[in-house]
Amino acid sequence: MSTQLDQKQAPIQLVTITTKTPPAQINNRLQTGTTSQLTIDVGALESHLKTALKGEVRFGGADRGMYASDASNYRMVPVGVILPRDADDVVAAVAACRSYGAPVFARGGGTAIPGQTVNAGVLFDFSKYMNHIHELDPNSRSARVQPGVVLDTLRNAANKFGLTFGPDPATHSRCTLGGMIGNNSCGVHSVLAGETSANIDELEILTYDGTRMRVGATSAQQYETIIQSGGRRTEIYRQLKEFTNRHADAIRKNFPPIPRRVSGYNLPALLPENGFHVARALVGSECTCVLVLEATTRLVDWPAVRSLLVLGYEDIFHAADHVTEPLPYNPIALEALDDTFIDDMKKKGMHPKNLNMMPEGKAWLLVEFGGRDKNEADANARRLMDGLQKTGHPPSMKLLTIPLRRN
Repeated sequence: MSTQLDQKQAPIQLVTITTKTPPAQINNRLQTGTTSQLTIDVGALESHLKTALKGEVRFGGADRGMYASDASNYRMVPVGVILPRDADDVVAAVAACRSYGAPVFARGGGTAIPGQTVNAGVLFDFSKYMNHIHELDPNSRSARVQPGVVLDTLRNAANKFGLTFGPDPATHSRCTLGGMIGNNSCGVHSVLAGETSANIDELEILTYDGTRMRVGATSAQQYETIIQSGGRRTEIYRQLKEFTNRHADAIRKNFPPIPRRVSGYNLPALLPENGFHVARALVGSECTCVLVLEATTRLVDWPAVRSLLVLGYEDIFHAADHVTEPLPYNPIALEALDDTFIDDMKKKGMHPKNLNMMPEGKAWLLVEFGGRDKNEADANARRLMDGLQKTGHPPSMKLLTIPLRRN
């Protein structure tokens, strides 16, 4: 019997990966942390995962190579790839990885350009199976979604009720909610609804040690209930509260409340004036703290019709100087581009019939307004045009007459 078991054991395949632990205290900007090495029996880990999971376990060279790159210029080959069927699969997979000392990380559509979704650990891809909308409630303007849901899937479902998920990166047709939560995505309509962190009410999360819980805003009464309950959740919340109390003044000083402040950890969400919101604090943490199993998102009104006002300036710097001027007129989108894009389009012969749509200038602000119908959307845009005319030095302006309908 023992001989048969030995024959079924996976061959030993030891893989050594290099890890970097951030410094506990920054003394100078050249510090890079502590380098260490992990040795993982990949063969045994793969065998364990294939036995424990309902989903797919892909440790072959072709799969690892396929997931070694994303939209960035970086390339790192993962130890292996997991496509979990459900949250229980994720729990089982993380437990297996933990037992073999394998680090874990996740990706959605792989659309980010700084290289967040390539690494040397075990990669979780939620997009194939964990891609469902569990609930969409137009009355509460909320939705419960799995991390692999593509943004446009959620937006299209919400549009039927005149609602949308506000943040919309250019990759909205393929990026996933999990990925957006990972990097705190924004998009052209962030002036309407804020970045992703502002649109997340709750998260169901899994830590590397196997703790599974729901997190969100935490009232004083809820905090006391959590502390009294005991266990690992109590320990996590107590340490977060102690950290916040100790560094509250530094957080307020060094994390200014400006739009699109998405770099680093979202520590201001833990401040008492922000509701000790653990879910929003985790948005932007890039799998360094938890894996997201489910998200409860906010939905916002989505105008039935939109109009686009284009403002022309002599260069991108002048456009930047005037970028705040449209904000008092409540646009739903605001974006800038310069003549580099136009020149590239000309070189490639792209949209030649539309190149004359831009007003005079070498840089432009694209300002979008919404309304119940075209007349209302245009009227909202014209209020900005009238206001800019009164400044004495208005930019060139062009209000596009093609109605932009809800999509």
